Amino acid sequence: MSVSAFSKLLVSSSAHGAAPAAGARRSLRVLLCMRAPVGGLFRHVLDLAGELSVRGHAVGIVVDSSTADPLTAARLAAIAPSLTLGIHPVAMDRMPGVGDFAASRAVLAVAKKLDVDVLHGHGAKGGAYARLAGALLRDKDKRPAVFYTPHGGSLHYKRGSLESHIFLSIEKIFSLMSSGLIFESDYARRAYEGLVGAGSVPVCVIPNGVKSEDFEPCLPAPDAADFLFVGELREIKGVDVLLKALAILNQPRRVTAVIVGAGPEAAVLKSLASELGLDGRVVFPGAMPARKAFRLGRCLVVPSRAESFPYVVLEAGAAGLPVIATNVGGIPEMVVGTACKLIEPANVRQLSEAMSEALDAPERAHSRAGELREMVARKFTVATMTDAVIDFYFAALAV
Repeated sequence: MSVSAFSKLLVSSSAHGAAPAAGARRSLRVLLCMRAPVGGLFRHVLDLAGELSVRGHAVGIVVDSSTADPLTAARLAAIAPSLTLGIHPVAMDRMPGVGDFAASRAVLAVAKKLDVDVLHGHGAKGGAYARLAGALLRDKDKRPAVFYTPHGGSLHYKRGSLESHIFLSIEKIFSLMSSGLIFESDYARRAYEGLVGAGSVPVCVIPNGVKSEDFEPCLPAPDAADFLFVGELREIKGVDVLLKALAILNQPRRVTAVIVGAGPEAAVLKSLASELGLDGRVVFPGAMPARKAFRLGRCLVVPSRAESFPYVVLEAGAAGLPVIATNVGGIPEMVVGTACKLIEPANVRQLSEAMSEALDAPERAHSRAGELREMVARKFTVATMTDAVIDFYFAALAV
């Protein structure tokens, strides 16, 4: 696809982002609730909040007051002027506990004060607080519509443990308090229904989207490594598999990688890299924004053992960066219709072969990257995502 044709495709995909015209739907008062302001969930909430505001809706955010860093603070400060309902920090514990009672009351107080039409919880804790608040507000004449988007984490529970039994039992009760469930992938929908049950609550699959600026070219730096990982350093992300694959690559030159991110397995992974003889070939620069990280590598590797609908694949696709990813979660839904090949999770040999192919045939890798970029522009934009969310909101409010 030519540059001009691709630009027209982007303009068409973003055309829905204009403010509503006279006679359009009424403005909604929307409160988005989440716990941890990190990762893809955080980006999703900020993107949705910003785009809802552009459409003329009044938006507020409830967020955990105890989980923050300078980058988080900067992102919240940047969007704050567009949020007419404000940003409301509330102390939220990661694990269930007595602190949940105080957090629930705080969210209820915010929702009541703002007189919201829509409560939309994101992630397990955000979903719990939003639905509890919505249930308590239903005694009033105005009944807010209450929505829940799991965002993956709660979908990885395995049946059989006491923890999962408690969580799933609570989730079944909460589902009855929902006006609708929104999933970012069909995989997430199937996983939720398999764990919690289908029930009678309206369900909608609305994929995550990226912004027009994500499609700006992001060329690798002259000293960029051969491969790049961007994400949390924990077992589920499969960085250990990437390191083992890198160690067995048989190339005439030293193959290099940059592991961008932070997390509980950072020390373990650095130790593993040394044990595999990768000192000098692999660096761990810490966490940084994805766009900045993309310049550090020539091919993104997503070796996850499990995922929901990872933003990093959409972001890399939009930036035109070649991607090697595992066949997990919603990733197959991102690449369907393209020549992008997915590998099985935790398969070191298969990953090393895919990495070797990317090194030996860079033209083929970039051709696949171009196809993925076009697919992302057609299907996975913030404007398209927000259109669908608004439609779902109004469908519930009309009932």
